[in-house]
Amino acid sequence: MLDKNSKIYVAGHHGLVGSAIWNNLKARGYNNLVGRTHAELDLTDQYAVKKFFDEEKPDAVVLAAAFVGGIMANSLYRADFMMMNMKIQCNVFSEAYAHNVKKFLFLGSTCIYPKNAPQPMSEDALLTSELEYTNEEYAIAKIAGLKMCESYNLQYGTNYLAVMPTNLYGPNDNFHLENSHVMPAMMRKVYLAKLIHDNDWASIKVDMDKRPVEGINGDASQEEILKVLAKYGIENNKVTLWGTGKPLREFLWSEDMADASVHVLLNVNFSDIIGIEKYSSVHYGASVDGAVDRNHSAGRGGAIPKLGEIRNCHINVGTGKELTIRELSELVVKAVGFEGEVFFDASKPDGTPRKLINVDKLHRLGWTHKVEIDQGVKKLFDWYTESLKA
Repeated sequence: MLDKNSKIYVAGHHGLVGSAIWNNLKARGYNNLVGRTHAELDLTDQYAVKKFFDEEKPDAVVLAAAFVGGIMANSLYRADFMMMNMKIQCNVFSEAYAHNVKKFLFLGSTCIYPKNAPQPMSEDALLTSELEYTNEEYAIAKIAGLKMCESYNLQYGTNYLAVMPTNLYGPNDNFHLENSHVMPAMMRKVYLAKLIHDNDWASIKVDMDKRPVEGINGDASQEEILKVLAKYGIENNKVTLWGTGKPLREFLWSEDMADASVHVLLNVNFSDIIGIEKYSSVHYGASVDGAVDRNHSAGRGGAIPKLGEIRNCHINVGTGKELTIRELSELVVKAVGFEGEVFFDASKPDGTPRKLINVDKLHRLGWTHKVEIDQGVKKLFDWYTESLKA
């Protein structure tokens, strides 16, 4: 359906996953790519999004843009996490459909699954019990997005797919302490604690200039810098992390996620997910056995009784492997060369106790991960230190 000349819009092309997807498409010879920074196109602005689609008319859309953050950010900005993501999704889905986009890939998150879902979590665990409270709003927005894919397909015969990645890390990760995810936040904390112990203020100033903390940059006094870093558990040869360190997490290298996403975009159709080869004919007035289905107008789908209930059509993307947060901290300590102490503050929330996904569907569709976690942590630290030189 998509060839090398197809125009593909990657929303969020400067982000962790979006940038990796952009590079992956380029490496495969797909050069007719369109991207806009947030400053150039605010996806929460309905009229701006319509204008963009009117002008560019993309053949395919990858929605990798989102309003994201870790436990602290999710707790502080609950309304923002729901409203901003819902606006982005509604605007992009609406205009993609209005402009006859051939293929749509929506990126969600495995936080969509219930807090106490059976492990490893299969796609069918969706909506079986309550969500983890600390990221409930973000999860609800992402559930709405995957349901939009499913519902557009069932009502209009579109080819919209949703992939749900596990915890991601990699080049262009967010290392801002106020709103970063667990691994980059942990890595930066350990690195800064080491620099304080080494009395390497030149490197600390470079780091703070690159990514100020609460407005404090490298021009601030040593006292001001130490004070704001201590607020985030960063001290001389000592790091304090939130929670007990016991929760289990699965991590996927972002370039692996990009490769999986592009594989799905180029090689997988909605009919492959639901296992019905004649799905498209169903949506144009024929039943699965070829007889005319008079319950539907041509070009529309809706509920199709002959197919039964169709749900959970999204695809988990991960490694199917896990480790504890404490074990992760040990890998980070090793990568950074930190010789100090790491403490866990059990008075702070852990989040979901375990979050491993079942990736059988992904494997059936022809893709498996390549980068293992120990290798990936080292690669991420190398990228981070290089980013400080830019």
